[in-house]
Amino acid sequence: MAGFRKFLLRGNIVELAVAVIVGATFSGLVQALVRDLITPLIGAVTGGRQPDFAQYSFTVNGSEFKYGDFLNHLITFLIIAAVVYWLVVLPMTRLVTLFDRDKAATTKECPECLGEIPIEARRCMHCTIQLVPETEKPAATT
Repeated sequence: MAGFRKFLLRGNIVELAVAVIVGATFSGLVQALVRDLITPLIGAVTGGRQPDFAQYSFTVNGSEFKYGDFLNHLITFLIIAAVVYWLVVLPMTRLVTLFDRDKAATTKECPECLGEIPIEARRCMHCTIQLVPETEKPAATT
């Protein structure tokens, strides 16, 4: 039991549980928005006979195709995907870029072995080649 309790109380598990609960709640909210506001507006504009957009369908050889329900789910997916992109993916991409920029400022690439070394290094720690410091490099001649 102690191991199971330790597993449950780890930070990642709790954060994941919170994310799943918030995600499910947000999904329900977006589904209600699409079902109760957006698709009725589409139905009103297109002049549909049925008040519930999800009931829109057509029949071919006795098979019913519910395109209204499909459009409800498609619009829900697009809204959730846009929110996730704008609120999660873009900020994380910017954060990773910021950390990479800071990392790039403190290291450089060895010209011989292409290993990553500190900018101030005089010798590569991987291939031990003698390096010329940036300040002592001769000026390029034209």
